[in-house]
Amino acid sequence: MRQIVLDTETTGMDPQAGHRIIEIGCVEMDSRRLTGNDLHLYLHPDRDIEQGAIDVHGITLDFLADKPRFAEIGQQLADYLADAELIIHNAPFDLAFLNKELSDFNPSHRPLEECGPIIDTLVDARQLYPGQRNSLDALCKRFEIDNSNRELHGALLDAQLLADVYLRMTGGQIDIALAADEDGDSQQIASNGLASYLEAGRRPRIQQASDAERNAHEQYLDMLAKASGDQCLWRSLDS
Repeated sequence: MRQIVLDTETTGMDPQAGHRIIEIGCVEMDSRRLTGNDLHLYLHPDRDIEQGAIDVHGITLDFLADKPRFAEIGQQLADYLADAELIIHNAPFDLAFLNKELSDFNPSHRPLEECGPIIDTLVDARQLYPGQRNSLDALCKRFEIDNSNRELHGALLDAQLLADVYLRMTGGQIDIALAADEDGDSQQIASNGLASYLEAGRRPRIQQASDAERNAHEQYLDMLAKASGDQCLWRSLDS
């Protein structure tokens, strides 16, 4: 499946108030593998950029002076996004801007959410980690992803970080998660998928927990049982 991890930077918060996209960053994945066929565009908005937005992304009108207008790249972007599943952090924000820009460029444009599936990683993260911070920076910290170069927001950098977050949040890349065997099992899994690997009668190697790890796990279950009034689901399954 072709997926596009996407992020935008804008002149302000509301496209209906005339704010525009000034940067688009897209990272392409095919079958959960980065392809290198990325798209990165800066755009001249033909309007001022709010200072609050500049404080976030650092992009000024002077920098955008020689950049194209959206009308010049609209078809390129539409073609690039076609038939792909979009992965966006806080998708309603970016989709509102993209749909406004694309519909101004082409009045027959259908909203992107009607054209294909959308994954909102913010929604997914809130379901996985309720009550915790789920910003991109917080997720990078949670998954130990190096974002030390992210002093300011940038659409392409944020899309690259989000691609890494998405892969880890949804189970990681198989060829990273499973140790490579000398006979190339890991490469076979990455190329053909885990299902075909298992159907062929092969099984990943099992790493048994140590005594210390099992004791730590039991202590954690004791804590959960105490906090939940002896309603620990893992303990009920064990019994």
